[in-house]
Amino acid sequence: MAAIRPRSTVSAWKPPVPGIAEVFHARFTEHAYPAHVHDTWALMIVDGGRVDFALDRERHGAGVADQVILLPPGVVHDGRTVTEAGFRKRVLYLDTSVLPERLTGAAVDAPLLADPVLRERVHGLHLALALGEGDSFEAQSRLAFVRERLHRWLTGREAPVDGPSGREAAVRLRELLDARVTEGITLEEASAELGRALGGRVHPTQLIRSFRTAYGLPPHAYLTGRRVETARRLLLAGVRPAEAAVAAGFYDQAHLTRHFGRHVGISPARYARTGRAEREGRAEGAGRSGRS
Repeated sequence: MAAIRPRSTVSAWKPPVPGIAEVFHARFTEHAYPAHVHDTWALMIVDGGRVDFALDRERHGAGVADQVILLPPGVVHDGRTVTEAGFRKRVLYLDTSVLPERLTGAAVDAPLLADPVLRERVHGLHLALALGEGDSFEAQSRLAFVRERLHRWLTGREAPVDGPSGREAAVRLRELLDARVTEGITLEEASAELGRALGGRVHPTQLIRSFRTAYGLPPHAYLTGRRVETARRLLLAGVRPAEAAVAAGFYDQAHLTRHFGRHVGISPARYARTGRAEREGRAEGAGRSGRS
């Protein structure tokens, strides 16, 4: 009896992260891509099976390993499965604000990047993107480190870094995050604003490293912690969890609940009930005292 092939599935969305045009997750068992081009970079990792593809008429093959596949914009390529079980892949379509088109030639020469660190960074970026719109600041931070690693592969050197660095940049970023707890800020906006304040461009990865060195955690984790603290105060003041979530800067109540549980150990609703019980207990005690 022939084995039943797994069903092909596709999931795709446009995240609210500058530079990422599309996220594409798929399992294919029989599908073969015809020759085509993209106007974006395609950054792919394979999670199962093997894929065979031609780029600029030269064939390549990749499977589950530490390899990352990078296909440049405007260059003809195709793709197909080479096993009965098909293959699973995750793809990020990156626009030219992440990688300039002038790096196309280097990508055509070497589309398979054997780099465990890069693969882990791409995997981490996909995990952050899967969390949804409320965690876009984390995704922006992870994308900056993916971009840095890709730039190193394609140019043979680190991405250019200039301007101020170190503790002063970290302190200024913390002040900026403290002032924007609810409304938030993108990583690029923070880098640009601090560059103007400090008299030179502050590269995003440089800024994140400086902040982690100074405070022991990345900026997105610091901002999430500040939002949780804000939500705690609101909940204890009697604000409903759904309203407290938005007022504290979270996307919605589910977004608050996910992070609140990690930080506090219980759900926002249960936390609010403890505050309500405490207030009612104090009020009852005061009433008894007034009658005595």
